[in-house]
Amino acid sequence: MTSHYLEDLTPGQVFHTGTLLVERADVLRFAAEFDPQPFHLDDEAGRNSLFGGLAASGWHTAAMTMRLYVTGAFQPAGGSVGAGMEELRWPRPVFPGDTLRAEIEILSARASATRPERGIVRIRCTTFNQHDAPVQIYVSVVFIATRQA
Repeated sequence: MTSHYLEDLTPGQVFHTGTLLVERADVLRFAAEFDPQPFHLDDEAGRNSLFGGLAASGWHTAAMTMRLYVTGAFQPAGGSVGAGMEELRWPRPVFPGDTLRAEIEILSARASATRPERGIVRIRCTTFNQHDAPVQIYVSVVFIATRQA
């Protein structure tokens, strides 16, 4: 895949990822270790929750999105080094059996005023399920190498 430098990016560009099937065993394993709430661990508790079924943790959704992001078409030269998150929302739950994909949109891209080898890029990453419904949306700032680096 092609590495993307700051100079390659313009606001409005959209990069796509592949897909990822959400496996029930992975939902349970992640929840048991990192978010052991009943609706992430038990079918009955999930059915009796506002989710209406066993649901993946939002943090698991974030981790799966990161996997999609780093293996997708947007390949920042030197890796994607996060500087912070401005917004993170989970508008819909993710369920075992869902198939996720993500789109990364460049919101802004500029050179760093103090580090000429680095650019500052603001992105919106939207994760969709198989029905093209958004399940996670975040806006973040990442550092990206410039060609002179």
